[in-house]
Amino acid sequence: MSLIKKIKKFLHWTDESKPEYDLNTELYQQLKAFRLPLIFVVLMMLFGTLGYMITSGFTLIDAIYQAGMTFTTVGFTEVSQITTTGRLFTIVFILIGFCLFTFSMGLVIEIIKKGVLTRILKERSMIYKIARLKNHFVICYHNLYTIELSRQFRENHIPFVVIDSREDLAQIAETYKYPYYIIDEPHTQSAILKSHLSSAKGLITLSPHIADNIALIATVRLYEKELGRIKPYFIMTNSDNDNDTQKLIKLGADSVVSPSKLVAQRISAMSVRPDMENILEQFLYKKDSPIDMEEIRVPEASWMRFKRIKETHLRKLTNADIVGITDQNGKFNPMPNGDTLIGTSSKLLVIGTAESIRATKRLIFSKYKPEELKYV
Repeated sequence: MSLIKKIKKFLHWTDESKPEYDLNTELYQQLKAFRLPLIFVVLMMLFGTLGYMITSGFTLIDAIYQAGMTFTTVGFTEVSQITTTGRLFTIVFILIGFCLFTFSMGLVIEIIKKGVLTRILKERSMIYKIARLKNHFVICYHNLYTIELSRQFRENHIPFVVIDSREDLAQIAETYKYPYYIIDEPHTQSAILKSHLSSAKGLITLSPHIADNIALIATVRLYEKELGRIKPYFIMTNSDNDNDTQKLIKLGADSVVSPSKLVAQRISAMSVRPDMENILEQFLYKKDSPIDMEEIRVPEASWMRFKRIKETHLRKLTNADIVGITDQNGKFNPMPNGDTLIGTSSKLLVIGTAESIRATKRLIFSKYKPEELKYV
């Protein structure tokens, strides 16, 4: 790689950070109104130059210089002796120039006052920033859940983009510290392209209306097929009842959260054991927690397939523990013993430190038995 390409990559000037949605057409439409003032400036300079050349016999350079000083009213000394006819021409030139300048300034102020040009420039800048994100989450709809979720994401340094059609989303983003946001209908093609969904890890839709969530899930799954994406998007949404939950899962949602159900479960647990701290909240959901938990799917090529848990020596190799296993039929076995068989497409619920979880992943995804266990 050449030095220039390395510098471009460091400054994010490569094609990889190029937005998928182009706002140049809308920007040029707004800038078209500036053409008339520019034409007036050119015509006035041409009129003044020819006038001074004809009335006072100035050379081309002197005439351009004198026309520029007169039109801008900077008040410099005359380049050369101006004839009486030239002085009368200067008065007419100044009056015409003042009228055209006032008209042009009014036109420019009116365009800026509408705010469309400013909005496009801000949105264009935001889209270029979003285009640099990788493995981010797209959060659709602003509400109380989005506020809390964004706070958790910021604490854990997880990049995200918030999409909502609210006109005051810019003020909301400033209040609740959304680093990236898009003002658009979340299910539209433009919103998908602006949020750089092609490089995202997944989408979270938190609309209180199931129709909005259904539309987004269908849109994202279709977009996923259109891209020919190897790894599918992780889609999470919310619902208020079990019937809606089943519909959303069938349509393609990976996870559906029921806020009312979670609150009821929490209240029930605290009612039974009011003096017991919530271990999961203390250790799994806090920033810089020493303990982590993750569900890992065992691939078909893994050396762990058809091995018993005790034969993997996972605790010895990675200092992590298997606290649950889900078989291919979706049956969950909590706290499995050492004789539990790891079958095809099993999911292992592993607990340990972040480093031990990463080591466990490498071990599970490996095709070959570790060197430490070859003679065991």
